[in-house]
Amino acid sequence: MSHGDPWYDALASGWGEGAGAVTAVQAPPAPAQAAVAPDARGREGAVAAADAYLQVQRSAAFQEVRSRYRRFVVPAVIAFCAWYVAYVVTATTAPDLMARPVAGAVNVGMLAGLGQFLTTFLLTWAYARHARLRRDRAALELRWDTQELARVRGGAS
Repeated sequence: MSHGDPWYDALASGWGEGAGAVTAVQAPPAPAQAAVAPDARGREGAVAAADAYLQVQRSAAFQEVRSRYRRFVVPAVIAFCAWYVAYVVTATTAPDLMARPVAGAVNVGMLAGLGQFLTTFLLTWAYARHARLRRDRAALELRWDTQELARVRGGAS
Protein backbone atom coordinates (compact mmCIF):
# COMPACT_ATOMS: atom_id res chain seq x y z
CA MET A 1 0.00 0.00 0.00
CA SER A 2 1.46 3.35 -1.01
CA HIS A 3 0.36 6.62 0.54
CA GLY A 4 1.89 8.77 -2.20
CA ASP A 5 4.46 10.52 -0.03
CA PRO A 6 7.79 10.92 -1.84
CA TRP A 7 9.61 11.23 1.48
CA TYR A 8 8.52 7.68 2.27
CA ASP A 9 8.50 6.24 -1.24
CA ALA A 10 12.07 7.11 -2.23
CA LEU A 11 15.08 5.60 -0.55
CA ALA A 12 17.78 7.91 0.70
CA SER A 13 20.90 8.03 -1.42
CA GLY A 14 22.92 4.89 -0.89
CA TRP A 15 20.31 3.05 1.16
CA GLY A 16 18.95 -0.20 -0.13
CA GLU A 17 21.74 -0.64 -2.63
CA GLY A 18 24.17 -3.51 -2.81
CA ALA A 19 24.08 -7.14 -1.81
CA GLY A 20 21.16 -8.25 0.29
CA ALA A 21 19.12 -5.13 -0.38
CA VAL A 22 15.37 -5.55 -0.34
CA THR A 23 13.73 -3.95 -3.35
CA ALA A 24 10.14 -2.77 -3.51
CA VAL A 25 7.76 -4.66 -5.74
CA GLN A 26 5.68 -2.31 -7.83
CA ALA A 27 2.10 -3.10 -8.66
CA PRO A 28 1.16 -3.16 -12.34
CA PRO A 29 -0.46 0.03 -13.65
CA ALA A 30 -4.21 0.34 -13.35
CA PRO A 31 -6.13 -0.36 -16.59
CA ALA A 32 -6.99 3.35 -17.04
CA GLN A 33 -3.32 4.25 -16.86
CA ALA A 34 -2.14 1.47 -19.16
CA ALA A 35 -2.89 3.53 -22.29
CA VAL A 36 -0.13 6.05 -21.43
CA ALA A 37 3.46 4.96 -21.99
CA PRO A 38 5.27 4.43 -18.65
CA ASP A 39 8.03 6.92 -19.56
CA ALA A 40 5.56 9.67 -20.46
CA ARG A 41 3.48 9.05 -17.33
CA GLY A 42 6.61 9.20 -15.17
CA ARG A 43 7.86 12.42 -16.78
CA GLU A 44 4.47 14.12 -16.51
CA GLY A 45 4.16 13.15 -12.86
CA ALA A 46 7.69 14.30 -12.07
CA VAL A 47 7.13 17.67 -13.76
CA ALA A 48 3.81 18.12 -11.96
CA ALA A 49 5.39 17.24 -8.62
CA ALA A 50 8.29 19.61 -9.26
CA ASP A 51 5.82 22.39 -10.08
CA ALA A 52 3.93 21.68 -6.86
CA TYR A 53 7.11 21.84 -4.79
CA LEU A 54 8.18 25.08 -6.47
CA GLN A 55 4.77 26.63 -5.83
CA VAL A 56 4.96 25.73 -2.13
CA GLN A 57 8.57 26.95 -1.92
CA ARG A 58 7.48 30.35 -3.25
CA SER A 59 4.54 30.59 -0.83
CA ALA A 60 4.46 33.01 2.09
CA ALA A 61 3.92 30.13 4.54
CA PHE A 62 7.12 28.39 3.42
CA GLN A 63 9.07 31.63 3.60
CA GLU A 64 7.78 32.19 7.14
CA VAL A 65 8.93 28.71 8.25
CA ARG A 66 12.37 29.33 6.72
CA SER A 67 12.53 32.76 8.34
CA ARG A 68 11.68 31.33 11.76
CA TYR A 69 14.38 28.69 11.28
CA ARG A 70 17.01 31.25 10.28
CA ARG A 71 16.08 33.66 13.09
CA PHE A 72 16.96 30.95 15.60
CA VAL A 73 19.82 29.11 13.91
CA VAL A 74 21.98 31.99 12.68
CA PRO A 75 22.34 33.76 16.06
CA ALA A 76 22.70 30.41 17.86
CA VAL A 77 25.52 29.26 15.56
CA ILE A 78 27.29 32.63 15.82
CA ALA A 79 27.02 32.63 19.62
CA PHE A 80 28.17 29.04 19.98
CA CYS A 81 31.10 29.47 17.58
CA ALA A 82 32.15 32.67 19.38
CA TRP A 83 32.00 30.85 22.73
CA TYR A 84 34.05 27.95 21.35
CA VAL A 85 36.67 30.23 19.74
CA ALA A 86 36.89 32.28 22.95
CA TYR A 87 37.52 29.08 24.91
CA VAL A 88 40.26 27.89 22.52
CA VAL A 89 41.92 31.32 22.25
CA THR A 90 41.86 31.80 26.03
CA ALA A 91 43.27 28.31 26.57
CA THR A 92 46.18 29.02 24.23
CA THR A 93 46.89 32.67 25.03
CA ALA A 94 46.15 32.78 28.77
CA PRO A 95 47.19 29.43 30.25
CA ASP A 96 47.73 31.03 33.66
CA LEU A 97 44.10 32.15 33.76
CA MET A 98 42.86 28.72 32.71
CA ALA A 99 45.08 27.03 35.30
CA ARG A 100 43.73 29.18 38.16
CA PRO A 101 42.23 26.83 40.77
CA VAL A 102 38.53 27.21 41.61
CA ALA A 103 37.92 24.35 44.03
CA GLY A 104 40.56 21.74 44.82
CA ALA A 105 41.87 20.26 41.56
CA VAL A 106 39.14 21.94 39.51
CA ASN A 107 40.42 24.97 37.60
CA VAL A 108 38.93 27.61 35.29
CA GLY A 109 39.90 25.62 32.16
CA MET A 110 38.08 22.52 33.39
CA LEU A 111 34.95 24.54 34.16
CA ALA A 112 35.09 26.24 30.77
CA GLY A 113 35.53 22.85 29.06
CA LEU A 114 32.56 21.42 30.93
CA GLY A 115 30.69 24.59 29.99
CA GLN A 116 31.21 23.65 26.33
CA PHE A 117 29.36 20.39 26.92
CA LEU A 118 26.65 22.12 28.91
CA THR A 119 26.05 24.74 26.22
CA THR A 120 25.90 22.02 23.57
CA PHE A 121 23.11 20.24 25.45
CA LEU A 122 21.31 23.50 26.22
CA LEU A 123 21.49 24.59 22.60
CA THR A 124 20.16 21.22 21.45
CA TRP A 125 17.26 21.47 23.90
CA ALA A 126 16.53 25.07 22.84
CA TYR A 127 16.59 24.12 19.15
CA ALA A 128 14.21 21.19 19.67
CA ARG A 129 11.86 23.36 21.74
CA HIS A 130 11.94 26.17 19.16
CA ALA A 131 11.22 23.72 16.35
CA ARG A 132 8.36 22.10 18.26
CA LEU A 133 6.73 25.39 19.27
CA ARG A 134 7.37 27.62 16.25
CA ARG A 135 7.96 25.51 13.13
CA ASP A 136 6.77 21.91 13.27
CA ARG A 137 3.04 22.53 12.90
CA ALA A 138 3.51 24.98 10.00
CA ALA A 139 6.01 22.64 8.32
CA LEU A 140 3.62 19.71 8.62
CA GLU A 141 0.81 21.77 7.08
CA LEU A 142 3.15 22.70 4.22
CA ARG A 143 4.03 19.06 3.76
CA TRP A 144 0.38 18.06 3.44
CA ASP A 145 -0.30 21.00 1.09
CA THR A 146 2.63 19.93 -1.07
CA GLN A 147 1.42 16.34 -1.19
CA GLU A 148 -2.08 17.46 -2.14
CA LEU A 149 -0.76 19.74 -4.90
CA ALA A 150 1.51 16.98 -6.25
CA ARG A 151 -1.39 14.50 -6.16
CA VAL A 152 -3.80 16.87 -7.92
CA ARG A 153 -1.29 18.01 -10.54
CA GLY A 154 -0.03 14.50 -11.15
CA GLY A 155 -3.57 13.29 -11.82
CA ALA A 156 -3.32 10.61 -9.12
CA SER A 157 -6.31 9.77 -7.02
